[in-house]
Amino acid sequence: MSALYHQTNINVQEKANMIWNIADIIRGTFKPHEYGKVILPMTVLKRLNDTLLPTKDAVLKTCEEIKDFEVKEGFLESAAGYPFYNTSPFTFETLLNDPDHIEANFRKFIAGFSDNIQDIIKHFKFEHIISDLVGSTPEEDKLFYVIQEFNKPSSYMGPDAISTADMGYIFEELIRKFSESYNEEAGAHFTARDIIYLMTDLLVTEDEFDGSPKTCYDMAMGTSQMLTCLTERIQQLDNKIEVSVFGQEFNPETFAIAKADMIIRGGKADNMRFGDTLINDQFKGYTFDYCISNPPFGVDWKAQKKAVDKENKLAEKGRFGVGLPKISDGQMLFTLNGISKLKDTGRLAIIHNGSPLFTGDAGSGPSEIRKYIIENDWLDAIVQLPNDLFYNTGITTYVWLISKNKSDERAGKVQLIDASNMYVKRRKSIGNKRVDLSTDCREAIVKAYGEFSDKYYDYGEKSVESKVFNNEDFGYYKITVESPLKDEKGKIVIKKGKPAPDTSKRDTENVPLTEDIEEYFKREVLPYNPEAWIDDKKTTIGYEIPFTRHFYKYVAPEKSDMVAERICVIEAELTGSLKSLFGKDGE
Repeated sequence: MSALYHQTNINVQEKANMIWNIADIIRGTFKPHEYGKVILPMTVLKRLNDTLLPTKDAVLKTCEEIKDFEVKEGFLESAAGYPFYNTSPFTFETLLNDPDHIEANFRKFIAGFSDNIQDIIKHFKFEHIISDLVGSTPEEDKLFYVIQEFNKPSSYMGPDAISTADMGYIFEELIRKFSESYNEEAGAHFTARDIIYLMTDLLVTEDEFDGSPKTCYDMAMGTSQMLTCLTERIQQLDNKIEVSVFGQEFNPETFAIAKADMIIRGGKADNMRFGDTLINDQFKGYTFDYCISNPPFGVDWKAQKKAVDKENKLAEKGRFGVGLPKISDGQMLFTLNGISKLKDTGRLAIIHNGSPLFTGDAGSGPSEIRKYIIENDWLDAIVQLPNDLFYNTGITTYVWLISKNKSDERAGKVQLIDASNMYVKRRKSIGNKRVDLSTDCREAIVKAYGEFSDKYYDYGEKSVESKVFNNEDFGYYKITVESPLKDEKGKIVIKKGKPAPDTSKRDTENVPLTEDIEEYFKREVLPYNPEAWIDDKKTTIGYEIPFTRHFYKYVAPEKSDMVAERICVIEAELTGSLKSLFGKDGE
């Protein structure tokens, strides 16, 4: 099995369920929507504890030897074998040896971690959780029993037993359960690995690796699993490449998990940064080779409006100078942020719902954003995914591929791929996730992308369809058509030597960029309104991507005689049923 899909021989969901079942112990002390506030940080602490067990004695010995040193960090990291350590004498196992002092000892255990772990614990806001676990009386004390459950052999989480990939799956499953207990809005969903693997393959499939280092960025990283998968994919193609990852996340719990995961993998934990990407860009001035992200969609940006408006006024000096989407949906702001973070050769894969394809008339913020992307020749491809791929939403979703440096073949072109029918059904659904992108499904989609042609790929019950368009195919002129104002006698009112427009009859027409406006006007307007004219000053250019229309397939309606025949059959069956129910002739 390749590094990309490497797993140890554990049942991830079973392990996650086992951990989550510890909630039985804290029932009553915590409400169901609060269980994750205990279980997630405890899972991280246990993972760190088990990771450090083999070098625990070496760290304690080093700590004693360098107690008079002013700078200790490097020595302790070296002894631990990781860029983190714990200098307390306690482990999860030894904590159980002194039940009467378990709270004090547990706090000492936590305090013994290095500063980078302290930052993780801080974002979990775990201090007051410990107090709640202990309670005010011995009868209320749940801390001992929680630690006891986490210390069972089946709860062991060392990297020798559970790989980083599997630990990521376990975290993901726990967070999904936590999210469901919160009943978060549909847009705040988690990205399953099958979707991420498709995105990573689409990102790197056209690249030629020469051994030079690569940088990857996720602006809404969650638990950082997208960055993990992208790193694995790049290093599978060339294991000598140094990959550096950077991510930002505004949810404290998922940020804490992402940073813990990065630390355990030996990466630079400082590259995992906390904050709202839209108002507190932690990577100002940075550019990256790859950006990969699944930002929230269908979520308003009212809380960020002041900061976003301020940056919008900076024009080309800001991330959002091109235009702003509707206040009710901020996903296109993340697209603009991602583009601003790309190197001149960089590529972005980002997930959206259908809204960014077509919302907003010519001249509106969303249309201006599409215009900016397409006229700069950055929109490479859009892939429609099957429905029911995500845990928390079943709506139609799309992967947008944006490239700052298209190949000669793709220059001036946009590829649309309908992969809505390329999936396998799950035997058992997980939340709203009822289908998967199997390896075969992903390979079929990547093949369609790579061949870059107008082609229908028939795989029996499954299919993929690719269509290639010119950039200008998505643009249109919005023209304003005026009709003359007439007086009571039916004569045209003249003002300043020109016919005055009747605003009540003002109309607009969308003319494809590929057509001549005057020819369109003569053909489509003048035959029906000979006195009309175009107000050239009001002409604007808009862009939309009518994805569904391009892949619409006409299905002929059933012939009337066939419908009549089917109705007769149904009537006969109904009559027979009624006779059986009421008896012949109504007896």
